[in-house]
Amino acid sequence: MGQKIHPGGLRVGVIHDWKSNWYTGKKEFADYILEDVKIREHIYGKLSHAGLSDILIRKDKQRITVDIYTARPGIVIGKSGVEVDALRRELHALTQKNVHININEIKRPELDAKLVAQSIAEQLSNRVAFRRAMKRALASAIRSGAAGVKIQCSGRLGGGEMSRRETYSEGRVPLHTIRADIDYGFVEARTTAGRIGVKVWVNKGEIMPEGFEGGEGTRLGDQDTRRRRGGALEGLGASRESGRGRGPDREGLGPVRQRRRGPGGGPGGGRGRGRGQGSGGPRPSAGPGQGARPASARPGGRDRARGQENAGQPPSNEAVETPAVETPPVETPPVEATPAPEAPASEAPASEAPPGEAAPAEAAPADAQAVEEKPKTTRARKPKGGES
Repeated sequence: MGQKIHPGGLRVGVIHDWKSNWYTGKKEFADYILEDVKIREHIYGKLSHAGLSDILIRKDKQRITVDIYTARPGIVIGKSGVEVDALRRELHALTQKNVHININEIKRPELDAKLVAQSIAEQLSNRVAFRRAMKRALASAIRSGAAGVKIQCSGRLGGGEMSRRETYSEGRVPLHTIRADIDYGFVEARTTAGRIGVKVWVNKGEIMPEGFEGGEGTRLGDQDTRRRRGGALEGLGASRESGRGRGPDREGLGPVRQRRRGPGGGPGGGRGRGRGQGSGGPRPSAGPGQGARPASARPGGRDRARGQENAGQPPSNEAVETPAVETPPVETPPVEATPAPEAPASEAPASEAPPGEAAPAEAAPADAQAVEEKPKTTRARKPKGGES
């Protein structure tokens, strides 16, 4: 489970100060804390509509100084300071001490996390779509100069039966960076479906130490951002070459041996799909009379046929033999055209030919035997010689 911590409390003593400043012994410590709680509850209850952001309390022996930060100082002061006087009398009756009140105006309420959360909660109570309210507050904060904003709403959003959580963020909100000035605000919106919690984180920039002398506009978090995005680095990581395309010397470990790749695509040409030829040299292929199967009928023959284009002599012989086998069908058409004139002409030279050669030709009545004997016998060539 995530261990959440208040961003303001994490930075107290480093870049932020305490919201209550006083010192007392152990006996009065609990009374002082309870007194601070009562003061804040009374002010928030009375001036909840005045856009209060923060209340700081400083105590002496007989005096309490209250600093109120608000976006609407006119409402807190009232006409000719009537509201402030009434508040001072009420706090005096509550604490039995002299109370002094200072009212400070917030120039940019869009950058105050508490005020942004209050505005979103008011819109949710008025049945405004939560996505529209969140995105509008996000855009206004970024437009006002915030380095990063994150807004989260959780509850029965949109009146749904199942509660859920929606988060929108823009910019950079480094919660673990102590020097980052991050303001945090939480407000609950009361709707007809129930309460909806609104949390807002606003990054106002980075507070540098007193002795830091950097250029204007420089930020210490830029190097971390470049490291995450794979940009130029500084220090020890800069000497190492980033990315997969490293040079032959990989981080000072010496040259890397390059693997030889064969025609099949793998190291040695044998790591293709199917059974490749990469285990050794070119394998002698079987001849046409030794029962060799065509490349398309063998498993993985598709890759082998592709690799045979650049192979040795045995594949090239097969490529030469294949057109020789296919040539006889091309020569057959002129041979088939001659049988019609051969029928009458074969009888005339048959008498001149020896009786031993004419007898087997006449004894072949079947047409299938005549077709088979045409390429083998020289009977078709003799009539041409006799006619000439």
